[in-house]
Amino acid sequence: MEQPAYLTVTALTKYLKRKFEADPYLERVYLTGEISNFRLRANAHQYFSLKDEKAKISAIMFKGAFQQLKFQPKEGMKVLVVGRIALYEATGQYQIYVEHMEPDGVGAFYQALEQLKEKLSLEGMFQLPKKPLAKFPKRIAVVTSPSGAVIKDIITTVQRRYPIVQVVVYPTLVQGKDAAANIVNNIGRIEAKGDFDTMIIARGGGSIEDLWPFNEESVARAIIAAKTPVISSVGHETDVTIADMVADIRAATPTAAAELSVPVLSDELLRIKEKQNRLIQAMSFIIKQKNQRYQQLLTSYIFRQPTRLYEGFSVKLDLLQRRLAQGGRAQISFAKDQWQEKSNRLYLVSPAAQVSKHKQALEYLQQQLFSKMEWLMQQKKQTYLHSVQNLDLLSPLKIMGRGYTYTTKDQKIIRSTEDIHILDELEIHWIKGKALVEVKEIKKGEILGE
Repeated sequence: MEQPAYLTVTALTKYLKRKFEADPYLERVYLTGEISNFRLRANAHQYFSLKDEKAKISAIMFKGAFQQLKFQPKEGMKVLVVGRIALYEATGQYQIYVEHMEPDGVGAFYQALEQLKEKLSLEGMFQLPKKPLAKFPKRIAVVTSPSGAVIKDIITTVQRRYPIVQVVVYPTLVQGKDAAANIVNNIGRIEAKGDFDTMIIARGGGSIEDLWPFNEESVARAIIAAKTPVISSVGHETDVTIADMVADIRAATPTAAAELSVPVLSDELLRIKEKQNRLIQAMSFIIKQKNQRYQQLLTSYIFRQPTRLYEGFSVKLDLLQRRLAQGGRAQISFAKDQWQEKSNRLYLVSPAAQVSKHKQALEYLQQQLFSKMEWLMQQKKQTYLHSVQNLDLLSPLKIMGRGYTYTTKDQKIIRSTEDIHILDELEIHWIKGKALVEVKEIKKGEILGE
């Protein structure tokens, strides 16, 4: 009987891998399933699983393909994927290499839009305070396509309403893959210029794919970071983009954006004229009142007899001068008496005698202090010697020196025959040394010395 040929695991795995690669049906597979075991890896390949009610398959999506997605995959999301089936030799496990992915049931653009809205909302970007528009702008920057009805509508409306303003158009791509970067670049140029009062970002209507550059996160963050107030007018009235939501004001149409950016010059001139007339009337009334007051003052006694104005002050000044002279003399007299009294008291009290008296008192007190200190030291010394003698008499060592001992059992002092038993080993302690003894007999009831 012929002996069968045994394959190695490696050989078998290579054979199966070749089968997978040679099968044309596995070269491009369209799958639908639910994402499982997904954990986002920044700037790296993504590893996860696709599953349904009865089966699960491992999946890998390389970094380049993953960066092309317009939405953020999440755990439990149902998706449609396109890829190829292959065998990973190291584990012998087959898996799908995903080349394309989109949400199942919801378009990728709408999914990405909702995810970006959620992200910016969590960051509080939609709740930021809005910048007020300049009421009388001098320069307006318009970010839009240089051709088409949008720019014509804006320029026509602005020139009709407020012809003294300068409108500067920044030609911009408003759709396509390079549009978002171009919009961000032009917003940066306007901010770098720094002399615009208002910025209008506008585009006509279109599909969500056409309007997508205005839903990009980079455009939203550029609008939020702009110091110039931004009016956003993207798409039709029913189209609402991320740019509309983060702008300071949203206009339904480009024409409405132009109307919001400037006032009507004729109306403003009329208001100025009205305010001018009101100002003239108010000033005329004030001048009339002041003139009447002036005429009244001209007939006042102050102008007819000006000396009467300070007669009362002159009398009051004379009275104060007399009071000042009297008070000054009284103060001088009082101070002189005080000085004389203190001079007499100082003369009677000689400083030299006081110093000599206090010096003698100090010497006497010093002698008393030394005597008291010497007596106190003697008393303390005698008390100390007496206490040492009493302590020595009470010392256990002193008592043991006269032949007394104490007995212990298990390091506990024996105070009575009740604490010991026959054959117990006891330790008898003298002042110098100890002896180990064994109890042979216990005599109870006898008191030493009786």
